[in-house]
Amino acid sequence: MAMAGGDGMPKPDHAETNCNNCSVLYSADVLVPTKCRAGYCKSMGKEGVMDLESLRNGESDDGTGDLHQPLLENSKASIVQMKAGSSDFNWKAAVLPFLFPAIGGLLYGYDTGATSGAAVSLTDQHLSGTDWYNLTALETGLFVSGSLYGALLGSLLAFKIADFLGRRLELITAAGFYIAGSLISAAAQSLGLLLTGRLVFGIGIGLAMHAVPMYIAETSPPPIRGTLISLKEAFVVGGMLIGYFVASLSIQQMCGWRIMLGLGAPLGLVMGIGVWWLPPSPRWLLLKALQGHANNVAEMKLNAAAALKRLRRIESCTLVTDTAVEAEVEDTWLALQLACEGNKSQIVTFKELFQGASLKALGIGTGLVFFQQVTGQPSVLYYAAPILQTAGFSVAADATRAAFFLSFFKLFMTCVAVVRVDKVGRRPLLIGGVSGVVLSLILLAGYFTIGKMPWLAVAALLLYVGSYQVSFGPISWLMISEIFPLRTRGQALSLTVFVNFLANAGVALAFSPLQEAIGQTYTFIIFGIMGLFSLVFILVAVPETKGLSLEQIEAKLLART
Repeated sequence: MAMAGGDGMPKPDHAETNCNNCSVLYSADVLVPTKCRAGYCKSMGKEGVMDLESLRNGESDDGTGDLHQPLLENSKASIVQMKAGSSDFNWKAAVLPFLFPAIGGLLYGYDTGATSGAAVSLTDQHLSGTDWYNLTALETGLFVSGSLYGALLGSLLAFKIADFLGRRLELITAAGFYIAGSLISAAAQSLGLLLTGRLVFGIGIGLAMHAVPMYIAETSPPPIRGTLISLKEAFVVGGMLIGYFVASLSIQQMCGWRIMLGLGAPLGLVMGIGVWWLPPSPRWLLLKALQGHANNVAEMKLNAAAALKRLRRIESCTLVTDTAVEAEVEDTWLALQLACEGNKSQIVTFKELFQGASLKALGIGTGLVFFQQVTGQPSVLYYAAPILQTAGFSVAADATRAAFFLSFFKLFMTCVAVVRVDKVGRRPLLIGGVSGVVLSLILLAGYFTIGKMPWLAVAALLLYVGSYQVSFGPISWLMISEIFPLRTRGQALSLTVFVNFLANAGVALAFSPLQEAIGQTYTFIIFGIMGLFSLVFILVAVPETKGLSLEQIEAKLLART
């Protein structure tokens, strides 16, 4: 709440407060704390923004025509003061813009869960239903990992088409690849056609895992953005459970692998139809206008405002709701102008990704997804079944039941992160979770050294899974959806997703040779050392983004460059 100053104007009484008449956020450490800049608030209305050169110079008009002291100590970071939207939000309005894109993540998890069962069914002489069931180890490996290689191609494809198509059309394209890949795989009459279907499905994964976090981040209210993007990871884990469940029901049926692989088609159809109904990202519309893709900027702003009203489910046309939406659109537009000043070309160059705030964000994003993979995920889970068996768990009688057990635990711990991320913040979850990952890897290395105390191994395994799922699992994807500047977000995120899948493939390929060369103990020691490096990286480089709008996060990175 703001107290009245001597001049009758509201005066901030703590570090951050809001004007009662607009969406501007005031911070006492960077703003002149004597009075609310009512004139500046008025300048964000329908009459148009205040002279942009004055804003760049950090000047503010209080409505009397007099210019006052700089609004911000760092004029380049002037968008810190803006709050993109009210802290009030409608949970019901946030459901569908999250749900339909999140099916893209669910299909990624489903593929992971169903593929192992499909491989068993496909290579079984009596259940395969083919005369080419006798696959070599290489052919089986290509079948299982075919979607991963497709995801690599999809993330590269996203670099070229992401900003051209926009987040919504990219999601629809991903759904199309999901449907086509599922149908080709399920109907395949040869190994070559089956591998083609797996590759096509993987391209859908690459596009979806690029577009899903972007769309959710750009359309979610800031107070629940972390919750929703983290919930996307819960959908991935839930998809794994569905995949395991479908595999367990179909594995004894003739051609059961066709059922497992074909189920992705109806899910992809639901995703495509649902996303088609959603509006485009308002931020993407404004970016296109700024880059000269629209002949009428005012019309594009109106389209962005209409999209925002649909996302917030604002159906009435009252002055209050219209003004609030227009103010949020103007805030974002002004932030874009300041962020893209001097660089408004339609094409984002590869060189531009390695400059200024984009370089800072790219280092954070690629670092997070790289360490997410090289700390042992999912190689550690390779030992889940034998570890549980040594402890006498009947649930570990086979790998499928062990996978069920751990997937339920992963889902539970992911839900813990979902509930806490917008309350405690990103950094505390990352720091605490990765610390648990390091400790669990040390305990596992000790277990493989002494070969005793199986209960210690089980505890370490559960500690690893739980710690990973409250930190690297959901938070890495959350951070990379938030930190990139809007102008370079599409290309930078595609490069980050590519690094994620490339590191995943590299760890998967190197794990068995590394284990044979140096043994299990030293393999886990190496993973533990990488965990320590990742912990230092988080402490030094990763900022807190809880509660900030995407424009405020961009300004925070600008201030640190």
